[in-house]
Amino acid sequence: MKDQGLGSWTLRRARMTPDKAALVQDGHRVSYRQLHLSSTRLARGLRGRGVAAGDRVAFLGLNSIELVTAMFATASLGAVFVPLNTRLAPPELRYVLTNSEPTIILAEDSLATGAVTAMISELSIPTVVFTRTAGAGLASLESDDERPLDEPIAQDDLFMIQYTSGTSGRPKGVQLTHGNIIWNVMNLMVDVDLGSEEVALVTAPLFHTAALNQVLFPTVLKGGTALIESRFDPDRAIELIESEGVTLLFGVTSMYLALSDAGRFGSADLSTLRNALSGGAPIPESLLRIWLDRGLMIVQGYGLTEASPGSTMLRAADGIRKLGSAGTACFFTDVRVIDGVGEIVMNEPGEVQVSGPNVTPGYWRDPSSTDTAFDGDWLHTGDLATTDDEGYLRIVGRLKDMYISGGENVYPVEIESALHEHPDVAEAAVIGIPDTKWGEVGRAFVVTSPGSSLDEAALIAHLEGRLARYKLPKSVVFLSELPHNASGKLLKSSLREVKP
Repeated sequence: MKDQGLGSWTLRRARMTPDKAALVQDGHRVSYRQLHLSSTRLARGLRGRGVAAGDRVAFLGLNSIELVTAMFATASLGAVFVPLNTRLAPPELRYVLTNSEPTIILAEDSLATGAVTAMISELSIPTVVFTRTAGAGLASLESDDERPLDEPIAQDDLFMIQYTSGTSGRPKGVQLTHGNIIWNVMNLMVDVDLGSEEVALVTAPLFHTAALNQVLFPTVLKGGTALIESRFDPDRAIELIESEGVTLLFGVTSMYLALSDAGRFGSADLSTLRNALSGGAPIPESLLRIWLDRGLMIVQGYGLTEASPGSTMLRAADGIRKLGSAGTACFFTDVRVIDGVGEIVMNEPGEVQVSGPNVTPGYWRDPSSTDTAFDGDWLHTGDLATTDDEGYLRIVGRLKDMYISGGENVYPVEIESALHEHPDVAEAAVIGIPDTKWGEVGRAFVVTSPGSSLDEAALIAHLEGRLARYKLPKSVVFLSELPHNASGKLLKSSLREVKP
């Protein structure tokens, strides 16, 4: 085959296990043969709409068979898939679409409403609105031609742009090639023993790198079955684990907490589960032990979108011995911790840097950020960590004050910028504080203009619609002034000592 990319995977699997269930949603099963034919027909239909190699195809929708089909169809054309975060506010979505300039947008009807519809119309981007229907929602776009395309696609060709919040206040488009994803899958396969009878539960959003690259793609490669859920529901998840014999699970801390808090968790039959994966933020020891009592060690890893995302893994065998660690580097990836003068350090904090074939070639249309992000072949992650004498990584902080809430990266500068849009806000700063459910949530510290009667409820209401809901601060502390050093630099470390 000339196609060495991810778009060829449906044909490669269909010729091996054509009748095996590839995807299941709401009881509807799609075999590998059907997935290949649907993605082929959709690819030819997209080509008929003017989509060519290198063009971007944007997708706005919840987890669905339609999303997976559209992704493989786009890949087989040599086009670039742009999965849109369904939690973005219209102004944020506008920026992503303006920056990526898609040739077409595929938008689920439940999300393409109100301000989103008006905004997309203003941009004059051809848009197909569909209803999620167990894979049939995009049938109107499909061609009758089922001949495989087999375009000459190399692993270095661009496969996807995933937008992640930027420290400048603007989202950055992380470019991921076909090879980036393939090598990431190889890393995972070395660490996690997945089989052809795998049944993976996909409840985390597929517009994020973890669910897509750590669960869906490895499952397809092995010829397993992916259960696609539009949203995470803990009771529904437990029901599927029992009824479908789920073997592979992925979630962030808040998801594992919700599962353990579900009424049926204690008595549910979880015997088929062999692997439970997690990322985004360390899982508290108390929660790990709840799952250990059910016979399952949650396997944690460290990664970021720019690394597709897997960089390190704390394997199950070391889960207790190295509790709190993010593990060691994945097989095909190198990780180092560097101090302020560029020297490798151990047992003291430094910045995590990552190198390997799974690491992005850079940011979409942002050469300045790309140059800043790399030191030769090494990617600056912006995360602070220590390594012990055995090479186990332990994350201790962030260089740029990013925090992670429910698996979502949140950058305070975005929130601070939106806070300053309120006429009564003289100065504002945001930090992440610990939260038992979400891992971390935002707390805003605000100095108001003289004579203002601004309160917490009014200020958070001001942010509604400007920011995605997961970025909204959960609390606001009003101060007469914010702490600064002699040079006028804001001292965020001092804010952590302020009691609300």
